[in-house]
Amino acid sequence: MTSYDALLLLSFGGPEGPEDVIPFLENVTRGRNIPRERLEKVGEHYHLFGGVSPINQLCRDLKSAIESDLAAHGVDLPVYWGNRNWTPYLADTVRQMKEDGIRRAAAFVTSAYSGYSTNDQYLNDIARAREEVPGAPEIDKLPVYCDRPGFVDPFVDAAKDALSRLPDGARLVFTAHSVPLSQPNRELYVAELEKAAETVARKASGESWDLVYQSRSGPPSQPWLEPQITDHLEKLHGEGVRAVAVVPIGFVSDHMEVKYDLDVEAAGRAAELGLAFARAATPGTDPRFAALPRHLLEESS
Repeated sequence: MTSYDALLLLSFGGPEGPEDVIPFLENVTRGRNIPRERLEKVGEHYHLFGGVSPINQLCRDLKSAIESDLAAHGVDLPVYWGNRNWTPYLADTVRQMKEDGIRRAAAFVTSAYSGYSTNDQYLNDIARAREEVPGAPEIDKLPVYCDRPGFVDPFVDAAKDALSRLPDGARLVFTAHSVPLSQPNRELYVAELEKAAETVARKASGESWDLVYQSRSGPPSQPWLEPQITDHLEKLHGEGVRAVAVVPIGFVSDHMEVKYDLDVEAAGRAAELGLAFARAATPGTDPRFAALPRHLLEESS
């Protein structure tokens, strides 16, 4: 079916205990001169959840789901898993792949969009990891998949479910990770987000919708994509909206930016405003999403 002899699941990584939190954040922000106090402030978000980010367990679960899908369709392909910022580190995974005799692998990244932080950085990470491992296998990143049914359709069902938990007239609010306005390929990232949100909104309800952003981390003097979700909730409340269904269209799973920035921070602000609030699920291990790597592999063969 494919010219590849392995599939690499490539993700961001996250701490798996309180002692991991600051070292992990140092990895994420290396070279950006972020003050220690800021890291400790962000670290408090993780400590609310025992110092454990959900993302690594979600990757384990997704890896198993992908393996099951491949096996069910007769595809004999080992699946490896590596992270950018925490164990299992990508370079270590590439080293293991080389030792196992892998010659050419396809990488499925837990980020659906184009853009610098959502695509280009992963390409840089792959190149850097291969440089660390003499004789490393070739690794080709599979295409972005923000417009694929395996990504979009789970969001459609999740948006419908969130709307069903709210009174009539709820506003659909799509949210994604903000990035600096100066970031390369920012315009393409936004265009893809708008297209994905429009598709989900049309299939889920046909009602009006908004695209907003969350999780900015730069200094206040640096312009980032806006509006921020909490600011937008205040605006909607002022316009007479009484219920919001929040769809984290920029994320493939419920990691910390979803569990804290939406389920704690945004939900808390909505409660203060008296807004009914429901958060749609991310694709996670939905079988349609777990089948995406196989479909992308079939197209690349």
